[in-house]
Amino acid sequence: MESAELFKKVRKIEIKTRGLSNQIFSGEYHSVFKGRGMAFSEVREYQPGDDIRSIDWNVTARFNHPYVKIYDEERELTVMLLIDVSASNHFGTRKSLKQDVITELAAVLAFSAIQNNDKVGVIFFSKTVEKFIPPKKGTSHILRIIRELIEFRPQQQGTNITEPLRYFTNVIKKRCTAFILSDFLDRGFEDAIKIANKKHDLIAMRISDIRETELPEVGLIRARDAESGKQIWIDSSDKAVRRQYNNWYKAHNAYINDTFLRSGVDAAEIRTDEDYIKPLMKLFRKRGARR
Repeated sequence: MESAELFKKVRKIEIKTRGLSNQIFSGEYHSVFKGRGMAFSEVREYQPGDDIRSIDWNVTARFNHPYVKIYDEERELTVMLLIDVSASNHFGTRKSLKQDVITELAAVLAFSAIQNNDKVGVIFFSKTVEKFIPPKKGTSHILRIIRELIEFRPQQQGTNITEPLRYFTNVIKKRCTAFILSDFLDRGFEDAIKIANKKHDLIAMRISDIRETELPEVGLIRARDAESGKQIWIDSSDKAVRRQYNNWYKAHNAYINDTFLRSGVDAAEIRTDEDYIKPLMKLFRKRGARR
């Protein structure tokens, strides 16, 4: 892509997503992710009304008078974006391609994070970890992430969600908030996602297209698997074929939802033919209600 064209595309995404972040998402983001950890500040004498669970028993024993530990909320967070760059995201039959939705979502989350004075880091993944961008602050850092998302060409075409989750768990030592943006066309990552969510606060953003849920009756279709390159002919006029296709989706959808539930991961489904504002706001408000 020519540099002028790339700059124009980055600028277009920046204007749209920064505007959405300023006007809609930043307040919700701040209320939900304003600081999960507590940092020790000082010890002071116990006062009526203090929580007895905060009593520092070592200091109390030393001075023969009750003292309590005081903590300040850690305002600064690290936000990690685990972004699926596999070939299956070059798909979309209505409004947008899945990769375009992922790029905008990543930009909205990143701009919301830096407005909250948080650091943002990125892991691009396909069948393997393709690239790691360490967490940093600042608008120029976010623009670099957007530029990378537009330009990036993965070495592998397939998807293996276990690999980035393991890498993320190992490389990010301090607890952080993480969003994994993917179509989740994979299986076998149950253990990895459970472990990652125990160490960090993990949120799944599942990107889907309506044609993945049902096959239209349009006769013979030549279909190509973007990740394997394999091409097949499908007779969509055959009811049994359409039923088999739909059954596969239902089974996979049940598997993904069950995996999120069992691992305790909050999730939102974003459709390529629908606006992502409503499901993202719904997710934020659901989490905000639990604080």
